[in-house]
Amino acid sequence: MPDQTFHIEPMTTADHADVVALWNACEGVRAGETPEELARILERNPGLCPLARVGGQLAGAVLCCQDGRRGYLYHLGVAPPFRRRGIASALVDHCLSRLAELGIRRCTIFLIAGNAEGEAFWRRGGWFERTELVAFAKDL
Repeated sequence: MPDQTFHIEPMTTADHADVVALWNACEGVRAGETPEELARILERNPGLCPLARVGGQLAGAVLCCQDGRRGYLYHLGVAPPFRRRGIASALVDHCLSRLAELGIRRCTIFLIAGNAEGEAFWRRGGWFERTELVAFAKDL
């Protein structure tokens, strides 16, 4: 039987098509980063965006960014055949550890409303909802 353990490695620009396809195949994730956007994210956040592989196959990925004060996680996704193995938690722990090393004291996620499975995952991990905030955005 092939080795089914996972290992975490840094995301690279060469991973773009695979990670976007993975994210968009996951419930509650909407990813649309272009190759140029992903390259900018990775350049501005070195070592912060991990992915997980099982036997060379992409199993999970997350974007992690920071602005010098706060950290942000986007697009956490694990492919269905690899779920319930601790991959999502390991990816998040990797990000939080790297952010802490940079002196970042809080990390925020943005969860699409109605994503009950995602909400349950984050709550199990000790994350809390910021009910006093409302998110606004503007396309440029």
